[in-house]
Amino acid sequence: MAFATLLTDDQVKRTHEASLEILENIGLLVRNEKARSIFFKHGAKVDPDSHIVKLPRAVTEKYIKVLRPTFTFRGRDPKFDKTIPKDSPVIVTGSSAPDIIDPITGKERRARSDDIARIAHLINELPAYDMFSISTLADDAPPGQFTLARLYPAIKYCVKPIRNTTKDMDDIQAIMKLLYAVAGSKEAYFEHPFVTHHYCPVVSPLTMDQLSTEAIIYFSELGLPVYPTIVPNAGLTSPMSMAGTLAQGNAEFLAAAVLMQMVHEGTPTIYASLPTVADMRTGAYASGGIECGMLHMAFAQMARFYNVPCGGYIGLTNSKVNDAQMGYETGMSVVEGILGGMDMFNMGGLLDALKAFNFAKAVIDDEIAQMLKRVKRGITFNEEELAVDVIAKVKPGGSFLMEPHTVKRMKTEALLTKLADRDARPIWEKKGSLDIEAHAKLKVNEILSHHTESLLSEEQEAQIRSEFKDLIPGMLAMPQPQ
Repeated sequence: MAFATLLTDDQVKRTHEASLEILENIGLLVRNEKARSIFFKHGAKVDPDSHIVKLPRAVTEKYIKVLRPTFTFRGRDPKFDKTIPKDSPVIVTGSSAPDIIDPITGKERRARSDDIARIAHLINELPAYDMFSISTLADDAPPGQFTLARLYPAIKYCVKPIRNTTKDMDDIQAIMKLLYAVAGSKEAYFEHPFVTHHYCPVVSPLTMDQLSTEAIIYFSELGLPVYPTIVPNAGLTSPMSMAGTLAQGNAEFLAAAVLMQMVHEGTPTIYASLPTVADMRTGAYASGGIECGMLHMAFAQMARFYNVPCGGYIGLTNSKVNDAQMGYETGMSVVEGILGGMDMFNMGGLLDALKAFNFAKAVIDDEIAQMLKRVKRGITFNEEELAVDVIAKVKPGGSFLMEPHTVKRMKTEALLTKLADRDARPIWEKKGSLDIEAHAKLKVNEILSHHTESLLSEEQEAQIRSEFKDLIPGMLAMPQPQ
């Protein structure tokens, strides 16, 4: 399909030039010593006192040229492997919310590891989701197991690709032991790595942090799937103009991408972002703002300029419940994204500016995602589909209902939604007058109440338990009312 654009070709080129100027003349504060050393070794100018790194234009342009045009997400079951842009849109959950809306009480509370087990099972069963980015934190994580308490239940109940992040190198070493145990060996895992690692190494404005940068370097060295996300917030961490935010954010992406290529040329990456414009009345994080979708469209144009896959957090909302605000904020931005050419959508399940996971919203987002995939499929255009002969046969005033042309396409041409109600009002009332959230909650209960065993074998479980003595149980059951 042809993509919608916000920028002219000249504006794309000027954004690129502005980003090169930023990297060459302003530079970045790079807190990680190893990253500074890598930059210096490959031609950057490094101030040993201020830790400011400046990238000459020729250096940046050299490494832009070796960016890979594809990125592959692998699942534990290879049938769920996805490569973008070929398989786009890839639909992913939002991640790392501290809170959850309890599916029994409807009240907000801190998320736990057993919630992650339930979410993983839900995402494994919902058809439009392609990848599970672990949606919440785990407040019950034992000491030293911050990520293990999240990743273990995710792997236990989801065989689709999983996206993961970590705290530090000790954390990374622990989760690699878990992944090797699940795969059967280190060698088996490297043959088909079913977890994609994700970090935000560049903290706007123009600062490379310590731990996330170290992780990006580590996984790039190993050749394991990893990518960065840039998160400029106009008015607070980037200029209070979308053009300025685009130029700075593009420079931040280039800096992270260039570092990855310096570590290992040809390392696949994604032009991923979460761009926002702050609500300057209060400083609120306006992730549901229409500008988020607009910026995603512009960043998608920049990604195509560099011939690299793109995506990020979109379909977000500032609403606290599944109301009309949630619907139009989520719906408008993801349509901008699909028309603008995004490949990956981190859009599933989060309310309140990424602070709380809601099961019903995850189900609603699954139906929205099915609609996005229908848009991407587009209109099949050939003589048979134009159906001039069928129109001639039916004649003015006739009906197409019983035509073979109609019967052949009645289940495929239009998306047959499951949650959106299309009944006449009397039938809707007879069925209980349910709104979209009520329909979604019924679907949640249907999926979560269906008994399912662990997707790990007894041998895998035994190996994992031998490695991690105090690991959370990771059991799948509906939460008990408190």
